Parts: sequence; C-alpha cells; structure tokens
Amino acid sequence: MDYTKDYIITKINDQTIKLSPSQNKLSLPIIERITRKMKFGIRFDDIKIEKGLIIDGHHRYISSLIAGIELKSIVSARTTATIEYNWESVNFVNEEWDTLEKIVLLNEKDAHYNNLSIEKINEIIK
Repeated sequence: MDYTKDYIITKINDQTIKLSPSQNKLSLPIIERITRKMKFGIRFDDIKIEKGLIIDGHHRYISSLIAGIELKSIVSARTTATIEYNWESVNFVNEEWDTLEKIVLLNEKDAHYNNLSIEKINEIIK
C-alpha cells in the first residue's frame, strides 16, 4: 500500500497520547517495510522518547500506528541540537534512504531478534 501524508496524519491524530517528532523528514519506503514486518508480528526495539518527543524511532512509531501495534518506549535524553516539529510540517518522501546492503543487514537483525529465517523476513517485505 502506498501511504500518504494525510493518511499518516490521520493515524497520528487518532491517538490518545500524541508524540511529537524531532525529525522533519521521513522515508515512506522505510515506513512501508517496517509496517509489513509489524503486521506479520515482527518485534522491534523500543522507541526512545523524552517528554513526549520522539528522539529515536520515528519510522517505527508511524509504522506501529498503521499496523495497529503498540510499541514500548524508553526514556532518552535530548541534546541541545534537538528540535521539536509538528507532524504537519514533516515531509514524507518517497525516497529510499536505506542501501540494499543496509536492508539486508536490518533483515538479518530482525530475523535473529525474532528467531526467524532470513528467507521468511524477505518473504514478508515483498
């Protein structure tokens, strides 16, 4: 499925507890890949937040909303360079940020973390 900014903003606005982004640009291909894995039941690391601000885990957060999966979070510190944005100003781009090598590495990590074969992970994201 091709996700749109409007669809994603609707999912965010439907949440009781809203988190704010500290990134102003996110990759839709990454969101789609993670969402497919989450819908299959693949577990991911907790996202890192600080007082309602996502420090690390923006793509996982959005994917969890689309997949209807609750992610856990852990407290993390923000740096003085951390900027808080609103979701309406975030640019959701169709650019693939991950290289093929990085995708293979992430799939291997997910397979190991979830005790699955790499072939199963590859099948999920097709």
